[in-house]
Amino acid sequence: MSESASPSSVKPWVIATRESRLALWQAHHVQDVLQTRFGRTVELLGMTTRGDQILDRSLSKVGGKGLFVKELEVALEEGRADLAVHSLKDVPMDLPEGFVLAAILEREDPRDAFVSSRHAHFSELPQGAVVGTSSLRRLSQLRALRPDLKIEPLRGNLDTRLRKLDEGQYDAIILAAAGLKRLGLADRIRHAIDTDTMLPAAGQGALGLEIRHNDADLTQALSSLTHQPTWLATQAERAVSRAMGGSCSMPLAAYACWNDQNVLTLQARLGHPDNAQLVAAQISGQPHSTADAQAMGQAIADQLKQQAGPQWLAAL
Repeated sequence: MSESASPSSVKPWVIATRESRLALWQAHHVQDVLQTRFGRTVELLGMTTRGDQILDRSLSKVGGKGLFVKELEVALEEGRADLAVHSLKDVPMDLPEGFVLAAILEREDPRDAFVSSRHAHFSELPQGAVVGTSSLRRLSQLRALRPDLKIEPLRGNLDTRLRKLDEGQYDAIILAAAGLKRLGLADRIRHAIDTDTMLPAAGQGALGLEIRHNDADLTQALSSLTHQPTWLATQAERAVSRAMGGSCSMPLAAYACWNDQNVLTLQARLGHPDNAQLVAAQISGQPHSTADAQAMGQAIADQLKQQAGPQWLAAL
C-alpha cells in the first residue's frame, strides 16, 4: 500500500473460512495479524463445506480432507475471497492448478491429545475401552499400541466430539492438541501424547494461507508471515505424504522437529490396513530450502515403501 493511500481507500482483503468455531478462531487470528501488520481492512466470508455437512461417513470414504477446502477454493477462484485459512493437515498435498500456499504460520503444539472424563492417562484405559477417532493414522497407531481397545468412529466439529465424549459414548477420544489450546480448552487435555508414542499428521498444528497463484501483491505481502522453521518442517512432512500418495485413506504419520543445533529430524510411520503392523523410518538433516526439505521427505517415503513391500502397499 502506498503512503498516500489511506486504509479506507484500499479494497479490503477477504478471508474465506469454514464456520466451525475452530476455523473461525483461525480466520480471526489471521485477520488480526494482517490488520496489525499491514493496516488493511480484512473481512471474513464464512462458508459451510461438504466436509462439514457429511458426518455419517468417514472422510476416507467420501472424498478425503479436500472436502474441507473445495468450497473455499471456489470462492477464491470467483474473486469473492482473496485468501483462505486452513489447518495445514487438512490441505491436500497437491493443490489444484491456479492455487498456492503463500504462507505457513508458526506451529502450535503438534501433538495429539488424550481427552477423557474417566481416565487421567492413556495407559490407564482398561481392557476393551472405547476410544473415538476417525483418523486412520491414529487408529493404526492405537491398534499397534493397544490391540485390545475398541476404536469407534468420531466425526463432527470439536464441540460435537467433546459432547459425544461427555455423553458417555466413549471412554476417551483423541484430538489435536492445537485446536483445543486455540479455543481455550486446554483443560480438557488429560495429557498430550508424546510423539514417540503417537506420531502426528503431516502439518498438524500449523496454519496455511492459500491464495490464487497470480495474485502477486498478496503473495509478496503474505510471504513475510511465513515462519521458516515451520515451513521447512511441514514441507518435509508433506513431501512424505505426497510421495506415498497420502490421503485420508492411508494410515500415514509424518512429523519433523528441529533441535538446538538446527538439525531437522523427520520421522514417519505407515500402518497396515488390516492388522496392527507398523513400519517406521527416520532421517536427519539441515535443509536450507524447500527443495532440501522435500528431498528428506522423499527419502523417508522410499524407506517406508521398501520396508512395507509391494503387497502391503497394494493393500492400501
